[in-house]
Amino acid sequence: MKGKIVRLLLFGLLLCGCTEKKAEKTASVYKTMKVERQSQEVKARYSATMKGKEMVEVRPQVSGLITKILTAEGQDVRKGQTLFIIDQVPYVAALNTAEAALKSAKAAEATAQLTYDSKKQLKDQQVIGDFELQTAQQALLSAQAQVAQAQAQLANARNSLSYTVVKSPLSGVAGMIPYHVGALVSPNISEPLIRVSDDSEMWVYFSLSEREVTDLSMLHGSVETFIHDMPDVTLLLSNGKEYAEKGRVDAVSGIVDEQTGAVALRAVFPNKKHLLRGGGTGTVVISTVRDGVLVIPQTATFELQNKVFVYRVVDGKTKQTEISVAPLDDGSHYIVERGLEEGDVIIAEGAGLLKEGLPVDH
Repeated sequence: MKGKIVRLLLFGLLLCGCTEKKAEKTASVYKTMKVERQSQEVKARYSATMKGKEMVEVRPQVSGLITKILTAEGQDVRKGQTLFIIDQVPYVAALNTAEAALKSAKAAEATAQLTYDSKKQLKDQQVIGDFELQTAQQALLSAQAQVAQAQAQLANARNSLSYTVVKSPLSGVAGMIPYHVGALVSPNISEPLIRVSDDSEMWVYFSLSEREVTDLSMLHGSVETFIHDMPDVTLLLSNGKEYAEKGRVDAVSGIVDEQTGAVALRAVFPNKKHLLRGGGTGTVVISTVRDGVLVIPQTATFELQNKVFVYRVVDGKTKQTEISVAPLDDGSHYIVERGLEEGDVIIAEGAGLLKEGLPVDH
């Protein structure tokens, strides 16, 4: 009986050993790949917001009732085009009053001038003394000052009347109009009469991480060279369709957002058909093609303390290797700058689950 038990125990140990060996062999089979040089198109996508090239809030410079609205919401307007007319009656009256005041002041000046000239002749003839001549001179100076003041009031009245005709300061597209004919407006209104946006070109803003901008700037030598060398970018609209015109990156912010750690960039897109609108959203796609580079899937990598690693297969075992990758990627592949050579064999999937020194059957 005892011998039978021993034989059963030995059989069980043998069975367990076979199972463990089988499991070990299965666990050592991994998907691998040979690193090769190839051409790779990298498409990096960034969320973006749009803003017109220029937008101006049109506000009245005088108070009064709106008597005419000469544009429509969403209509194209030209620079200098009349948009609104504010009640002109009180300003016409003020202009007439100012003109009359100037005529009166000029008449008084002419009288003072005649008086002064007469007094001067009498003084030359020693008929009157210095006091009377100086008095006449002071009266003339006062009359001249009244003329200057009346001229200033007339200019002010003319300006005020001209301000009742509200014109567009730029060419663009008219926004919404929150007021109607008969509404009382003033320079202190909270909402502008209208907003006019010049959207012949659209400024599209997106962000890269500080690391990406730093890497790209160092790669190209400077921020200016990086902007110059940046390829034309594509814009995906909110409906997922590609915008027909290409854009050009023309500015990189010199400030890093303290909360997000991102750096803002601006791309300019032509917008002659007014398809793009200020305040809209989209996705900027930066596409670059690099020839003769080492490309690996991101599934072959893992990160540790902000460093990227792969497992190379060396002498049939895994060997952890740090690599340096290009700052731009397409979300599924990396371009390897340093750490791998052409012909290296690496684990292609699940690198983050492995460890150093595992035997590999590939």
